[in-house]
Amino acid sequence: MNKFLLAGMLSINLAISGSALANDTPEERIKAAGFTLPEPVKPIANYVTWRRSGTTLYLSGHGACEGKSVLGKLGDTLNVEQGYEAAKRVGLCALSTIKSAVGDLSKVKQVLQINGMVAAVPAFTDHSKVINGFSDLFVTAFGDDGKAARAAVGMSGLPGNMSVEVSAVIELKH
Repeated sequence: MNKFLLAGMLSINLAISGSALANDTPEERIKAAGFTLPEPVKPIANYVTWRRSGTTLYLSGHGACEGKSVLGKLGDTLNVEQGYEAAKRVGLCALSTIKSAVGDLSKVKQVLQINGMVAAVPAFTDHSKVINGFSDLFVTAFGDDGKAARAAVGMSGLPGNMSVEVSAVIELKH
């Protein structure tokens, strides 16, 4: 078989594969990556977990859903890998909240902003590596539209001794 025909067949196969991936929903991509969305968190104080204004959805600070937040401080009782996993759990909870707010994750146009807070000792400097757990999950769900402007900052403590809390701003499709 000549190399041009082989290259053409490979190109068609890649186009078909790429097209199939483009048609996957965020929920299907999350499931294919081995994740299950938890039940969304309910507020425990005088606030709401999300607020919508037009096509903009604001998420309150989230820990993990179902009481599964990783507790402790980075650089003390937790290492970067544990923090990354904690941020991924927070991301699953945030996705669950988005789905409960708008009914379907396919309604997300793009993630505009992620504000990640990491409970850490003063000498800890890998906050961004921890929040990558959240960001990587959102890219799994939404592809390049899951990439956002982002802050990853250290805190002396977070509510309930959570190790990671994240808020986000999402743009929805019309």
